[in-house]
Amino acid sequence: MPTPLWHIDAFSEQPFGGNPAAVCLLSVPAEAAWMQAIAAEMNLSETAFLVRQGDGFSLRWFTPTVEVDLCGHATLASAHALWEQGLVDQGTAIHFQTRSGELVASRRDGLIWLDLPVWAAEPTAVPPSVLAALGVTPVWAGIAGPGNEPASVQRNYLLILPNARAVRQARPDFAALRAATPCGVIVSSRGEDSSYHFISRYFAPGAGINEDPVTGSAHCTLGPYWADQLGMANLAAYQASDRGGEIWVRVTDDRVRVGGKAVTVVRGNLA
Repeated sequence: MPTPLWHIDAFSEQPFGGNPAAVCLLSVPAEAAWMQAIAAEMNLSETAFLVRQGDGFSLRWFTPTVEVDLCGHATLASAHALWEQGLVDQGTAIHFQTRSGELVASRRDGLIWLDLPVWAAEPTAVPPSVLAALGVTPVWAGIAGPGNEPASVQRNYLLILPNARAVRQARPDFAALRAATPCGVIVSSRGEDSSYHFISRYFAPGAGINEDPVTGSAHCTLGPYWADQLGMANLAAYQASDRGGEIWVRVTDDRVRVGGKAVTVVRGNLA
């Protein structure tokens, strides 16, 4: 039986924008080592693996080098694939069982919406080696993510920079950043005009991703931070990578809803 695999650009409505993800639909669960090998072969920031489970799906995500607890753009891509291929009715929400609990994808107002956990950032002192590798001087710094181990690929530093220009002009030394910390790093500022409330970039060489084009999970941290700073729960955001992507964010007390679009670029099967 063929194993379907799709290449989907998430957080974009045009091919070759947003963040590419591979989505693989399995008939039965697979070994982690096999999934990791497929993710390395795809060489995208994340490959998602789906298995039907009751009325929903189990979902796991792998970068080219590690399995991660949460990936927003590959979840959005997974939901897009399931609806587009007629595997789930268009008007039906999709329930995913993941390492971050149950995540729900739904469609509204022309967007795919993901219901994600809040990962609020706590103020922290950032190691000087991390700041030197990034070449930035933040006005505020925090750390967020699952688990209690501060030095982990599952955790992210959040660095607030003085302005959007500083975010866009950041040129990290990725080898030095990889040596300095396994953590990911989010840099962010207010938007430069009325189009977006805030902008960001995300670097994670410790997880095999130098710069992630558009990072849904980073907005589990960015959403609560900027909602508090700006005094508003509904936010428009832009991730200012070379590919770029638009993200809509709605924040409640304990959840973040992240919205975006997606487009299929390749349809095929694993050999």
